[in-house]
Parts: sequence; structure tokens; C-alpha cells
Amino acid sequence: MVEPTKLIMSNHLLKTAEAVLRANWRDGFTIPCEGLYPFQWNWDSGFIAIGWAHVDMEHAKSEIRSLLSGQWKNGFIPQIVFHNPSDSYYPGPDVHEAYVSPNYPTAKQTSGITQPPVLGFVLEELHAISDEKILDFIAEVYDDVYRYHQYFYTHRDPNKEGLVYICHNWEAGTDNTPVWDEIWEIMDTPDIPTHRKDNTHIDSSNRPSNREYQHYIYLLQLFKEWGYDDRSIAEYSPFLVQDPLFNAMLVRSNESLISLGKLLQKHDHVKQLETWNVLSRDNFHEKLYSEEKKAYVYYDVRNDRKIDHVSSSSFVPMFARIPSSDIASTMIQTYFEKGAFSGKDDELYLCASFDPSHVAFDPKRYWRGPVWVNVNWLIYRGLKRYGINELASKVKQQTLQLVAQNGFYEYFDPRKSVQDALGHGYGGNNFSWSAALTIDLLKEKTN
Repeated sequence: MVEPTKLIMSNHLLKTAEAVLRANWRDGFTIPCEGLYPFQWNWDSGFIAIGWAHVDMEHAKSEIRSLLSGQWKNGFIPQIVFHNPSDSYYPGPDVHEAYVSPNYPTAKQTSGITQPPVLGFVLEELHAISDEKILDFIAEVYDDVYRYHQYFYTHRDPNKEGLVYICHNWEAGTDNTPVWDEIWEIMDTPDIPTHRKDNTHIDSSNRPSNREYQHYIYLLQLFKEWGYDDRSIAEYSPFLVQDPLFNAMLVRSNESLISLGKLLQKHDHVKQLETWNVLSRDNFHEKLYSEEKKAYVYYDVRNDRKIDHVSSSSFVPMFARIPSSDIASTMIQTYFEKGAFSGKDDELYLCASFDPSHVAFDPKRYWRGPVWVNVNWLIYRGLKRYGINELASKVKQQTLQLVAQNGFYEYFDPRKSVQDALGHGYGGNNFSWSAALTIDLLKEKTN
């Protein structure tokens, strides 16, 4: 039986989270937060749709339809769909100039890069929440999501190994993780001007550095020169990485599309998805697992080397059930029972976005250390798939504690003494995926 006080607190948190989503709702989609992110972002919308599914299924459907309205002719779904004009964000459509690609959509302005492919498993989440009532909608969008996966295996897997590359750090979702530092060090990026807007909204100590932004914009300049041509990018881009989170999202979304495809009798699609997933699983562990680190790491395709850094992304493959039970157990023992991500005798909130024992760990600066609700949600779900329920419950409890005590911020300081004294998080406030996934965590038992 739930204690009355806890029930009241949960109901209050649910109502507050729903209010955040409603405040960020625009004409058919949800912005991540006011001012800082005024457009529609790819993986944000996937997580947001899960929250909406508990509150208003028609909004969840609209969220996905709006994102798909920016799909390119070759199946690519962009990182950002610029539905509306706004001067509060940089770089906007005039900087991306993605229209130089012959695959650019005619109806929408978009960016020319993508983000982790979450839509497949999001559709399965919507189906689990609503059961059979949503199958007609899933049938409506299924082929478009399938074409997105087909794009990756056709254009982003030149060696046909079932592992796709990202060509820009923004595609990883973990924008300024220290993992990229080794790539930036050897990139010949000129000293170019940027016209950032993020630092006018947020304390610059919580954001990527100006030099990092120069790398980000330089990559876009190269892509524009090449007309966003995938063959040119694969051959020449100085940033070409197989990322464990990105590939795990693709494998997990394949898994979901297989399950849903069987319900919809999409037999040819299912067969192809199964082929891709067998290849992905065969090579994922061999190429992205570090025996030395006992965790999944990154592969720098351009320089043919592993980047042996451990981040929160290193544990997301559990969500796709990629590691064996023994490997998952070793990874958890190494990092969560006694290692750097364990909380250091309860001094840290779970889960820091980068190795807290590393010299590059920065608990305040975006993806260089802070806790993020969406990655905690992925890790929580992954732990549950392996029956690691005690740690899963701890991740869930601490995630809800962070938002309940500090608000629905973009990210949080992992240091308990610092975060508890602050009473607020970092980055954008009233952040949509923080609210949406809080709703899902609170509603979990009623699914």
C-alpha cells in the first residue's frame, strides 16, 4: 500500500509534469523548453511522445507526425525540424543550409544531421500504454520509420558490419562529452566566428566552450560544401564515430519494429530488420566492447581506433539487451557496485554522464558530467531487462528525487552536496523530456 504522503507527492509531480508539457506544446509538436530550444528536436520528441501517451494520446500521435513531416526523400529524419521562425537559437536553418541536398524535403526547413533513432521503440511504448487502440496509427507511420532505419544501413554502414556511424557530435545527442576531445585535438578547425545564443539563456559555465562550438560549426561547413552527400562525408569527414548509445538505440528500435511488424503482417520488413539486427549484435560487442574498461566504448572510424572512455552511454546497450548476462553483471560490478559510477559512498546521484574518476569530468558542464533524466530512463529500463532490480529501483528513485526537489531541469549536478544546496538544476527549466519521462516513471505500474 502506498503511503498517503507519497501518493499526494506523486500526484502533485504528475500534475506539474503535465503542466510543463502543455506549456511547451505548440501547433502539433512540443518544444524542449522556452527560449533555449524553440523548435522540434528528433529524440526529444520521441521521449516526449511517451509522456504524452499517458496524458493525451492524440498529442503523442501528433508529436510523431510532426517530426515525420521533416523526413527527407531518402528516409533520413533530421535532428531539428524548424516548424516556426525564431531568432533565439543558433544555428538555425540559414546556417545549416540543408537545402543544398537533393534529398531535402519540400514542405519543411530542417537541419542536415540526425539524432539517436528512438522512434521504433517509442512506437512500441505507445502500443504498450494504449494496447490495440493505437495499431492503426502505428500502421500509418510504420513504413516511414522503417525507411529511416533503411537509410542508416544503406548510407551510414559502408563496411556492412551492422554498425552505423555518426558524422557530427550533435548526432550522438551527448553533444560535448569528453569522448570527443581526442578528435578535436587532431582536427584542423580554423578560428571561425560563431553567433551563439545559448549563453544568453544559460550560464556559460554550464555549456560547451566557444572552441568546441567552432568544431561543431566547421563540420556543418564541410557538409554544406559536400552537399550533405553521404559518400563524401564517409570518405572525408574528420568526425566519423560508431557510438554505443546511437547504435543501441537503433538495435532496440529494430527489435520494436520487428515486434510491431509481426502484428501488422509486414513480413518483408520484419525479415530485413531481423537480418540487420543479427549483423548488428554480432559486431556490436566485438567492436565496441573494451575488455580493458569492462564497458562499451566508442570507435573512431576515421582514425581506426577505439576511444576508451566510459560515459553513461556505455551502459545503454543493456536497453537493447546486447551484452550477455555475464558481461552485464561484470559491467555493473565494475562501475556501479564499487566503481566510479557507484555514487562513491552515496556522495553522487546516479548516473553521471561521464566517468567521475576521469580528469575531464565536469559536474556542471552539459554532457561532461551532469545527470540527465533521459539517459537515466534508458539505463533504468536496461537494468530491468537483466533483472538487476535493486540498482534499477535506485536509479528510478534518485531520478524522481532530483526532479521533485529541483524542478524539471535539463540536467543536474551529480554531486549530492552541491545539488541539494542549489535547489535547482542546470540548463533549460521546464524541460519537456524531463517532465515526460517523469510521467512515465510514475505511471509505470499502471501500464
